[in-house]
Amino acid sequence: MSQTGTDISVVICTYNRADYIGEAMSSLYTQTLAKNRFEVILVNNNSTDHTATVCKDFIEAHPDASFTYLEENRQGASFARNTGAAIARSPLLCFMDDDAVAASDYLEKIVVFFEQHPDAGGLGGRIIPRYIPGEPKWMSHFVSSLVGNFDYSKTVTVFSPNKYPLESNMIIRKADFDAVNGFNTALPGVKGTLRIGGEGKEFFLKLKALGRVIYYDPAIRVEHVVETRKLTPEYMYRVASGIGRGEMVRTKAIGQWSYLKKIAEYIFKLGAAFILAAGYLLQGYPARMKPVIQFRIDALKGLLNH
Repeated sequence: MSQTGTDISVVICTYNRADYIGEAMSSLYTQTLAKNRFEVILVNNNSTDHTATVCKDFIEAHPDASFTYLEENRQGASFARNTGAAIARSPLLCFMDDDAVAASDYLEKIVVFFEQHPDAGGLGGRIIPRYIPGEPKWMSHFVSSLVGNFDYSKTVTVFSPNKYPLESNMIIRKADFDAVNGFNTALPGVKGTLRIGGEGKEFFLKLKALGRVIYYDPAIRVEHVVETRKLTPEYMYRVASGIGRGEMVRTKAIGQWSYLKKIAEYIFKLGAAFILAAGYLLQGYPARMKPVIQFRIDALKGLLNH
């Protein structure tokens, strides 16, 4: 256990998730890891529903656990996550979404992993969509990444150079988080209806540049609630274009050549999407054709800032 008394700090950025933040908090409260070994930091990022009330009522009803409530008025997940991380007291920082549900042994397995892998600079785990009421017939493996589906490997492995954990299930050492100055607020994530994504990608690329080893462990599991009624074309466009928009910001900061290479890469992926769509047709899944192509079109639009 660390000198501060806790092994791990969980930071949850929340925005208008009054219907789901309670289950996220409950899943952490009922962890197999002793309550004196972790803390949970909730950062309300300008919610307009009753998220604040749900959080405060839960904290009041569970005084035997360390739950802290904060507010961050600068809109964007990067701002909120940085604010939560700034007061974290543990050597390990875990980031989880406000509509995620942690497995009961989630935190215990994380702590044990870092004990057994002293070279680990970061860790990502599996994210399993929980579709409500059920998975849409048009959903495919390639499109499901837009709703948080993440299953990188069946066994413990080191991420390849251009792969990295997703922000909704990522763990790093607090010292390393501080060394790279946290999340880049020029990539705030969700900001109202606008998305400028890629904050996790940029974060881990900076971490890898410091020589840190980033692992994936499929046993580090959370479920991610996905309301299928919200998966409208407009919503999917915002998510996909946000990925491209984030890559525009990130690559332009490196240089024009990096940006042009990313455009070429996205055009190639669009071409590959047509091949995938043809494959779905041949396999008897015509409903999956358009979404996989639209994903790449929308991402390219974001990259071109359209």
